[in-house]
Amino acid sequence: MINEFKTKLNGAMEHLDRDLGKLRTGRANPAMLDSVLVEAYGSKMPLANVAMISIPEARQLLVKPFDPNTIGDVEKAIEVANLGFNPTNDGETLRITIPQLTEELRRDIAKDAKKAGENSKITIRNIRKDAMDAIKKDAELTDDQKKGLETNVQDLVNEYNKKVDEVVKAKEAEIMTI
Repeated sequence: MINEFKTKLNGAMEHLDRDLGKLRTGRANPAMLDSVLVEAYGSKMPLANVAMISIPEARQLLVKPFDPNTIGDVEKAIEVANLGFNPTNDGETLRITIPQLTEELRRDIAKDAKKAGENSKITIRNIRKDAMDAIKKDAELTDDQKKGLETNVQDLVNEYNKKVDEVVKAKEAEIMTI
C-alpha cells in the first residue's frame, strides 16, 4: 500500500519537473517546444516526432526536420504556437534565438513556477486523501496498524511537499538569474 502511494507521489514530482522544464529561463531548452504541434502528413504531431531539436549555443535552439519538405510546416507551427520565438530558416534547419528575458517577464515566469508547485501540492493532497481512505476501508488492519500507516502517509506527504518547495525555489532562482 505504501509503495503504491510512493509511486503516485513520484509521478507527481515527475509531472512538476516536466512543467518546470517547459518554462523559459533565458537558456535554451528543447522542452520549450514541447507544446508545438506541426501539421504534417495530414495530421497534427508533436514537433519532436517531426524534427530533431538540439542546443548549439546556450541561447539558441536548432530544429532540423527529418523530412526537409516539412521545414515550412515546422516554421509555421513554431510561429503559431505563440512562444515569442522567431525562427530563422536556412533551407535545411531552423535556428531559434532565445531572447533575453525582461525583469517583468522573469517575474511572470516565476509566478508560473509557483503555480506549478501549488498544483503539485494539490495533487499530493489528493493522493494522500485517496491513501487515507484506502487505509480506513481496509478491514484486515487493526486500529494501531491503521494509525501507523496514516502517520507514514503523512510523513511522506510532508517530505514530498518539502521537495516541491525546494524544486520550485531552485527554478525561481534560475529564472531570476540574468
